[in-house]
Amino acid sequence: MSYFTLSPNPHKSGADSPGSSVFDLPTQPGQPQATPDRRSRTVTGQYTELLEPPGETSFVVISGGTGCNSICSAFGHAACYILPVSDDGGSSSEIIRVLGGPSIGDIRSRLIRLIPHDAPGAPLDAIRNLLAYRLPAKCTDREARDQWRDIVEGRSHLWSGIPNDRKEMIRAFLVHFESEILSRAHKNFSFVNGSIGNYFLSAAQSFFRSLPSAIFLFSSITNSQANILPVIVTNHTVTIAAELENGERLVGQCDISHPVRQAPRIDVSCEDDPLDGTLPRSRNVMFEAEGKNDYEPLQSRITKLFYINAYGNEIHPSPNPDYIQSLARSEVLVYSCGSLWTSIMPCLALKGVANAIAGSRALKAKILLLNSANDRETDGYTAVDYIRTVAQTLNDGHHAPLYGGLSKADTIYPISAFITHLVYLKGTAVEVDIARITALGVRCLEVEGALDEKSKQPQFNAACVQHALRDILDSVSEE
Repeated sequence: MSYFTLSPNPHKSGADSPGSSVFDLPTQPGQPQATPDRRSRTVTGQYTELLEPPGETSFVVISGGTGCNSICSAFGHAACYILPVSDDGGSSSEIIRVLGGPSIGDIRSRLIRLIPHDAPGAPLDAIRNLLAYRLPAKCTDREARDQWRDIVEGRSHLWSGIPNDRKEMIRAFLVHFESEILSRAHKNFSFVNGSIGNYFLSAAQSFFRSLPSAIFLFSSITNSQANILPVIVTNHTVTIAAELENGERLVGQCDISHPVRQAPRIDVSCEDDPLDGTLPRSRNVMFEAEGKNDYEPLQSRITKLFYINAYGNEIHPSPNPDYIQSLARSEVLVYSCGSLWTSIMPCLALKGVANAIAGSRALKAKILLLNSANDRETDGYTAVDYIRTVAQTLNDGHHAPLYGGLSKADTIYPISAFITHLVYLKGTAVEVDIARITALGVRCLEVEGALDEKSKQPQFNAACVQHALRDILDSVSEE
């Protein structure tokens, strides 16, 4: 008997409208249901264990790939995760440079996190270890390629414990990825610091020509049944840019959030056509999330985040219709902790999102989890700055100007239409002016999280987030 089964009643979105008009690709209907995860006892901060998830409460969680991973279990089974597809760092950057397509690194990270726990050595645990494996970062290209060959040819110890039928199915997609790389051998793909899960998901997306279908496949073989939605449905590369107060423009998530200095290298591939006119793709394979705490501040603050096409022109893509529908039927919206401008804003700087959030009759609470410390994107920010940034981005409209100098009229919503509650950590390094925040129509709630050993800063954990959610939902139900 199979150790995993597909959900007998997969979630049906009912959305049959087209996907992004900019990228001109169809939306793939039918998303998997939320992920049943195994809750474990947590001993951190003032909260010593996770409670049962709040009843039938349904959540829409907007986040990046790593910022929300440690608190996923706080949202229980009925959570829909919205993730950007614009990350151009780490293993994703090399895949995009050579193969193109949307970034899948953040989605892969969440899919791995939502794989149910199993006993060590069990088939599901072995599959998790394989798909979570990353090739060495400190090695030569040849050494990384040799290790990749051991995996794709089925000789690696990572295959131990995986049933043969699952092994050959997974390996078939890795072989497909290898064939795609070989067909572009002149681009000199580097396997250094490469993620096997990224390679598998990229191969599935390329094979199906559908990122939602690739997510469904990944969820099925890992029994996660994760309800993860890419914020934009497309098979093309998605690029974000930021405009600073001094007029400077930064292109790509890495340059905005965590630029990586490129080591000198000789490349005789002649892959860049001087007549092409498209944006060059940099190599950021050495980026590691742990390095984001050490940053060089921007020369001035970010004023706007937007999408651009391959020629550097601003575009206005449509969001995934299932994202809009999830806002219409869910009860709680959570803006997760993480990178504000490169993780949260790409999910908000899209036409129709503001109206969906402000106009939803189902949403009882709209909660912002405030970071415990600022980073390169938000250096010097206060809690009020975070709140105003979210509201300003949503109120921008995000649609192309019409001909003849006319423009579409936009409704300007108050801040409280987008954020009703701010949850912040005791001991946060970000200034929280409760009086000013309350005057904006936002309620504040302080929680005690766990102390991070490296940064010595408090961090959200699933237990404290769940207690905050319960307090907020209880207060809302009493009104």
